[in-house]
Amino acid sequence: NCILSTNPKFGMEMSFLKKYWVFDMDGTLTCAKHDFPAIKTELGLPLDKDILTGLSFLNPIEREKKNLILEKIELEIAKISTPQIGAFELLTHLKNLGVRLGILTRNSLINTIVTLEVTNLLSFFPESEILTRDHAEPKPHPEGLFKLQNHWQADPNEMIMVGDYLYDLLAGKSASTDTIYIDPTGEFKFKEHATHCIKNLFEAIDLDLIK
Repeated sequence: NCILSTNPKFGMEMSFLKKYWVFDMDGTLTCAKHDFPAIKTELGLPLDKDILTGLSFLNPIEREKKNLILEKIELEIAKISTPQIGAFELLTHLKNLGVRLGILTRNSLINTIVTLEVTNLLSFFPESEILTRDHAEPKPHPEGLFKLQNHWQADPNEMIMVGDYLYDLLAGKSASTDTIYIDPTGEFKFKEHATHCIKNLFEAIDLDLIK
């Protein structure tokens, strides 16, 4: 089970220096706005599968057509994105400490850039360190994390994956990195797959993952 940020002994127990932080975007750095059941219904996809999996079952022509519709839906959401509480403060704190920052999202590159611009978070991330479904197999596949590890020449023990959903945690686990699970509700439905659990990004600063 994950360690909650309120654990007073946590700082003493941490042995690895986390020099590389990888963030999911939607619902992690930004407030969750996607109505996934509604999007699946609009695209005519099965409700019991995630959107990208549902699209993968379609023939290439149909998949491309619905991908374009998905891009438009996601772009409208990107334009009204708002930053998660503590996002700017955490990223500023990490950047000041010399931590390398990356993004791994199941969104597209175009919509990721728009989202980060609208939320004033783009300046924290070099474009070469923003990986989307256009660059790697979508999470929970760990390909994106492996690419960032290679790009940074990073030891997995020095990296941490931050996300709000099971796929983020499974990708981190598959890439042998620790994970931070953010859930503003405090329910932590997927906590058995997480290393640390937080309710907001301010709490990530208190985890003492960097010295």
